[in-house]
Formats: sequence, structure tokens, C-alpha cells
Amino acid sequence: MVDTMVSTKPETPGSAPQLQSQPALERKSETKNLHFYYGSFHALKNINLTLYDKQVTALIGPSGCGKSTYLRCYNRMHDLYPGNKYEGQIRLYPDDTDLLGREVDPIEVRMRISMVFQKANPFPKTIYENVAYGLRVRGVSKRSILDDKVEEALRGAALWDEAKGRLNQLAFNLSGGQQQRLCIARALATDPEILLFDEPTSALDPIATASIEELITDLKSKVTILIVTHNMQQAARVSDFTAYMYLGELIEFGVTDTVFIKPKHRQTEDYITGRFG
Repeated sequence: MVDTMVSTKPETPGSAPQLQSQPALERKSETKNLHFYYGSFHALKNINLTLYDKQVTALIGPSGCGKSTYLRCYNRMHDLYPGNKYEGQIRLYPDDTDLLGREVDPIEVRMRISMVFQKANPFPKTIYENVAYGLRVRGVSKRSILDDKVEEALRGAALWDEAKGRLNQLAFNLSGGQQQRLCIARALATDPEILLFDEPTSALDPIATASIEELITDLKSKVTILIVTHNMQQAARVSDFTAYMYLGELIEFGVTDTVFIKPKHRQTEDYITGRFG
């Protein structure tokens, strides 16, 4: 059974944690009784988790515990492969849409929920066209609008100053860290409501990693972020909330400082301190 959030003030069941000197947090999404199956394999088991608006939530846990599987439920990536099955709901607010609803177009979901992968995956196009790609899919063709959105997204990914004189060059000419920031810019261009990161710095050097972490901290003023990471120090640095998963189940969820300093479950403590996993 999953713990409710740890709060510094009394709260009603299911409410956002009331942090001292901060206003109540608003829900951005709510996962309700989510199960996921790869064919007959039961990969996610009764996940219940709330993401709060313009906050960073880190998913931690050993390899194969379901973190990336859960992340990919958000933008319906599992739809791309036969035999996969969802049960339960992921509700997106404020319009209260069930992202897993059969009537909901997965393409539209992927416009609202953008994803950045473990390894930078720029398209074999120019820097400009990489960022403009999602906008063109949405039917935006006016050059002035594309120019403004490309610049805005590159600025949002802290890449504009490095790329503004190279927009017509191939994206592969960028360094590894720059390519990952380009992928973040591409994800930002469609104004997503939630940004998913799946181990975004695992293939980067320490300097590029620090740059991406700083960027994540800056981005949360604009977008809700869900990040999978195996790096405990990274989770502690960048996230407001942390969820610990094991064998497809959500074991513990709470304010990051509380989860790391005083976890409620021995299993969580063993993982964070390196005694397990």
C-alpha cells in the first residue's frame, strides 16, 4: 500500500502537502488504480500517484521495477506495440481528461505530454527543423510563427546563444549535451503540460549533466516534470517529490527531503542508502 504524502502541517486525506510558507499545490495529473500488461506479464500493479502542477517528481527504484514503463503510459507510447494493455486511469487536469481513454487520440496526448529519452535522439534534420517538427505536425506553417516558437523553445532549453548562428546546420553537429538540450527544445516547442525525462543525463559527462539539471530546475516554473533517474543525488537535487518503485508497485511517495531523510519504509531506506538494488 502506498503512503500518502508527508506534510509539515495537518492535511485532509488526498490533499496536497502543505509546505510551510507555501500555498496549496494544484494537481496536474492523477493516476488511479493503474495496471499495465506486456502481453500476459503484469508490469505495473495498482499505481496511484499524483503529480503537482509545476513541480518536479522523481521516480527511483532498481532496474526493471517499472519506472520507464510507467513513464511511457503517460504519452501512450505502449500503443505502438501489439499486445500491451492498460487498466485504470491517468487523469489530466484542469480539463479532467483520462489520457488512457479509448476516445482520446494518442497523437494529441503526445502533444500535451512530451518526452526526452535516455540518449539524445535528434532527427536527421537541421537544428531549426528539429525544433519545428512538432509544430509542423500540428499544422503550423507560417514562417514568422515557426521562427518565434523555435527561438522561444531554444531559449527555454538554454541553447539559443549556442545555436542561433547554426540553425541551418545538421543537429548531429552539436555536442552530446547540446543534442540533449535540442531534444528538450523540441519537446518544449509544442507547449506541453507535462515533460517526461527518462534518465536524461545517463549518457552525459558531469558538466553536461549539471547543465541539464540546472535547466530542469528552471523549467519547472513553466511545466510539470516527471523524471526517471537511477542517480540518488540527482533525484535529491532536482525533485520536489520522490516516488520509490519496486517490482511494478509504488512503495513510497512523498516530499523529496522527507523520503531521503526519514523514509517510512525500510525498503525505501535500504535502496536510498545503497544497501539494496
